[in-house]
Amino acid sequence: MFRFSAVSAIVLTLGLLTGAPTGIDGAKAQDMPPPDDSAYSFDDFPREDLLEHPDWFKRGFLDLPSDLEEAIAAGKQGLIVYFGQKHCAYCHKLLNDNFGLSDILEYTQRHFDLVPIDVWGVEDVTTIDGEVMTERELSVREDTNFTPSLLFYDAEGKLALRLRGYYPPYQFRAALEYVADGHYTRETFRDYLARGENRMVFEPEDLNDQPFFAKPPYNLDRRFPSERPLAVFFEQGDCHACDVLHGQALKEPAITRYFGNFDSVQLDMWSDTPVVTPSGERTTARDWAAELGLFYAPSILFFDEHGKELLRVDSVVRFYRLRNVLNYISSKAYLTESFGEWRLSEAL
Repeated sequence: MFRFSAVSAIVLTLGLLTGAPTGIDGAKAQDMPPPDDSAYSFDDFPREDLLEHPDWFKRGFLDLPSDLEEAIAAGKQGLIVYFGQKHCAYCHKLLNDNFGLSDILEYTQRHFDLVPIDVWGVEDVTTIDGEVMTERELSVREDTNFTPSLLFYDAEGKLALRLRGYYPPYQFRAALEYVADGHYTRETFRDYLARGENRMVFEPEDLNDQPFFAKPPYNLDRRFPSERPLAVFFEQGDCHACDVLHGQALKEPAITRYFGNFDSVQLDMWSDTPVVTPSGERTTARDWAAELGLFYAPSILFFDEHGKELLRVDSVVRFYRLRNVLNYISSKAYLTESFGEWRLSEAL
């Protein structure tokens, strides 16, 4: 069986996206992410030390249309709106690790202005579409369920890409280039990444099993309501992030006990495995993942008893964040409020 390593994925991605194996605009080898668990395995409990925004973040009156105009006038391709929290471990990781790499920092500053939004903030924001609301209200409206969340706007104010959560440097580099070079006008980010990674096909036994996964056939039709919520794990073979999830978070009793309250299935997001979706559509795992716009593995999607998607975790996730998501679903808080509203109410 061919083994496609995380390091190989980085080299192939950057080689295709930039024309050279050195990364954005010829970044040096020492700027490449190290081949270890640092991007996927870390303590994600809230930090005691407050996160300080770097000086190059744009300061102003949170008038996003004006901020975009200034960015374009300065010769940049667009605006990034960053939603974060000062205690968020994932936000610390983005600013310290990703923006700590010189190629990512230089490329971001050259092509974008970045405006920070505090998801707990009460300052007024003029949104891209001209509405005025608080930072907190905008965060809920934009479903910034997981911080950091980033909205990439192009020169016309069109949303080119949305990232929710933390992504390792090689995928974050790809996101920057996807928008800056205009690829978003021609293809999805999923297709762009898959093309860069030269997506290999792996055997099903490459996936990690769990005792709570239901066996095929995968009939997830919920037009006749089920008695329990549904969790769908989209994974892929030779996936280091998947191995970390199964080898760490999913070995914790405080996590696995929640899945006793769900119906759970695991799908290879690149396979032709037949699936009947919660809405009753007959398709394959690959086509359903593409329809859902999934590009990160592992992704976990949660559906209610009627087949409505409640929440998706499609970025790096560790114990603290996953436990909060499972608590929200298991408590059936989704019957009365969104995850963003629930998260805010829990903190009050």
